[in-house]
Amino acid sequence: MKLVMAIIKPFKLDEVREALTSLGLQGLTVSEVKGFGRQKGQTEIYRGAEYSISFLPKVKIEVVVTDDLLDGVVEAIQKSANTGRIGDGKVFVMDIAQAVRIRTGETNAEAL
Repeated sequence: MKLVMAIIKPFKLDEVREALTSLGLQGLTVSEVKGFGRQKGQTEIYRGAEYSISFLPKVKIEVVVTDDLLDGVVEAIQKSANTGRIGDGKVFVMDIAQAVRIRTGETNAEAL
């Protein structure tokens, strides 16, 4: 099993969710986060004064998948979150040693 974590632009969330549910994923976790990468934030003008925003709003998606779904999930996120501009985000993949569904006690792939 793998944990797929993606940091994307907030307005792309619905497209990514639709792409993942079309693959048969039954659940995912979404968090509103802030951060910066190569973008290094941005400059805004408010009431005539210029100020810098160091941390930009992003969305973090986390989903645990079986190994056979991994490539399709990563590809779906990449395609649906892509705008072609800087700051589109990143996808990280990590190993998961064990999963347990609290309600039933099911483990690993059955718990997903």
